[in-house]
Amino acid sequence: MNKNLDLKLEDRDTLHLKVCNVLRKAILQGDFEPGERLIQEELAKALDVSRMPVREALRKLETEGLIELVPHRGAIVKPFNVQDIEEIYTLRAELESLAVSKSVGSIKQEDIQKLENLTKQMKKSIEAEEFVEANIEYHRMLMKHCSWKRLLSFIETLWNGFPQQTPHMLAGQVDLSNQEHDEILNAVKDGDADRAASLLADHIKRTGKSLIESIHKSKGEPRSLLQKIEDQ
Repeated sequence: MNKNLDLKLEDRDTLHLKVCNVLRKAILQGDFEPGERLIQEELAKALDVSRMPVREALRKLETEGLIELVPHRGAIVKPFNVQDIEEIYTLRAELESLAVSKSVGSIKQEDIQKLENLTKQMKKSIEAEEFVEANIEYHRMLMKHCSWKRLLSFIETLWNGFPQQTPHMLAGQVDLSNQEHDEILNAVKDGDADRAASLLADHIKRTGKSLIESIHKSKGEPRSLLQKIEDQ
């Protein structure tokens, strides 16, 4: 992996998350080839960090299904294509909307208050990772009272199969997601399970479509390994 990296990372408290965001973006944009080894020493040197945050970032990327940690070989980029993304987001839209439809009727006032707090947190978030964490918790809260455990297990598998951490990759994604989150929450407040489920399905499908369009666009641009992550 002889590639020139020109990156600077700030804020050591969340360093491994920033490293993870950089590597995730590069993998999704095709800057690393399927089957390519990600060598910790080279990445650490290029990013001007110790090997520890790189190691932690690689472990997180493995749980997201983007790399595989192979004994005696290290981190290997897993193959994926646009069809994989389309499949996962389509399944997420169907399954998560079903889970929400079975959860809304049992959502309590304290749950609604937490959902409201999470929407406020996402609107105030500055760091991409702050938005991501609140977004994941928001989706979990919507499905909290779904009693179909197998359904929730299938959804968890899909979450691990491809990352939800994409807002920093998509222009305008955060603002649009915040608007959609408000609409979903209003349906939940009204106790309208069908509308909440429909809005959530549209939200997930739209995000998947935007991600696919972003990847197509990046593949048509001149390839550089990684850009400076000034928005991290």
